[in-house]
Amino acid sequence: MTGGIRAALLTGFLLAGTMSAAQTDPTYRIMEFSDLDGWAEDDHASALSVFLDTCGDLDDPDWRSLCGLARDAGDARAFFELFFRPVLISDGEDALFTGYFEPELDGSLRPDARFRYPLYRMPQDARDLSPWLTRRDILTSDVMQGRGLEIAWVDDAVELFFLQVQGSGRIRLPDGRVLRVGYGGANGHPYRSIGQELVRRGTFQAHQVSAQVIKNWVRANPSEGQELLLSNPSYVFFREVNEVPPHRGPLGAMNRSITTLRTVAVDPAFVPLGAPVWVEKGGQIPLHRLMIAQDTGSAIKGAQRADIFFGTGDAAGRRAGQLKDPGRMMVLLPIQRAYALLPDHVL
Repeated sequence: MTGGIRAALLTGFLLAGTMSAAQTDPTYRIMEFSDLDGWAEDDHASALSVFLDTCGDLDDPDWRSLCGLARDAGDARAFFELFFRPVLISDGEDALFTGYFEPELDGSLRPDARFRYPLYRMPQDARDLSPWLTRRDILTSDVMQGRGLEIAWVDDAVELFFLQVQGSGRIRLPDGRVLRVGYGGANGHPYRSIGQELVRRGTFQAHQVSAQVIKNWVRANPSEGQELLLSNPSYVFFREVNEVPPHRGPLGAMNRSITTLRTVAVDPAFVPLGAPVWVEKGGQIPLHRLMIAQDTGSAIKGAQRADIFFGTGDAAGRRAGQLKDPGRMMVLLPIQRAYALLPDHVL
């Protein structure tokens, strides 16, 4: 799921480019597990299983030793409580939780009257020269024709645009097979938010903009909608992702499959990738559970900023797209590492 610019979509097309980096030094507060609302009721064994998916890639000795112990842990809750401490990291910014998902499009390995919109591999000239051609240049010329760079064709140009924003997804073929594609590079031009463009034009107010609102508007205004999509000069190329079985989640920043409602994307400047993270998300549908920091995103910046993975397909996309909630997040760190963060800690 990494690469590309998916976080610009997942924060409602409006937060990307506006989330400022932390202006103050972070503060650290060690919590008790009894301070975590809902901790006792969570499925710790599920979280431990996801932790094991990526903990073997952690390099530091304390993490490596805990990963070894985790493989033989009989009681998952006891394992986390014995070897970790929850740490509340604050950088002066309010907590914000958003959601992301893996799109699934209908497509074909051959073009026809229905499947007319190609997903391209990255051409060598785009690798050699950055920035390369703009989205408009690529889509309104024959520069990609006859080069054998097509991976598949899909039936919806709007969904293809959103797939490029997301950076990865799945293509369901007519025979029922599934082709997974991942980020394969970009043309080197900066992403320009089409949501922000609609707000700038006065078409919508900022609080009205969501992925579904944008899709509906583009389809209802095909000529203007096409021009809106072309106003974003960034263009994402894809690659086939054959190493991940279709039943598993897409690859995250740790190059391992991520897990629905157990993987969270974080800012690695504050949260170590692979660390367990306790999430207390407010909003209309509160969510309190132990997740694993296995992904990142270009708009996921800050100690209390996180993106929750909601799974694959349209239903997951609707749930993810509605999320923009407050809350708090605690990072579970190895005990010695946690206490070393305190200013009065003495070795």
